[in-house]
Amino acid sequence: METFWEYFSVLAPSIGVGLIFWLVMHSLFRGDAKERSAKARAEEEEAQEWARAKAEKSDTGQN
Repeated sequence: METFWEYFSVLAPSIGVGLIFWLVMHSLFRGDAKERSAKARAEEEEAQEWARAKAEKSDTGQN
C-alpha cells in the first residue's frame, strides 16, 4: 500500500494540473463557439434589415 501512495503523490499534481488545463481550455472553446454563433445571428439580422430597407427604397423609386 505504501507504493500506491508514493505513486499517487508523484502523479496527483500532474493529473491536477492537467485537469485544470482541460477545464480552462474547455471554457475558452465553449465561450468562443457561443460568441461566434451570437455574432452570426447579429450579422444575419443586420443583413435582413439591410435587405428590407433596400427593398422598401426600391419600391418607392429611390436609388
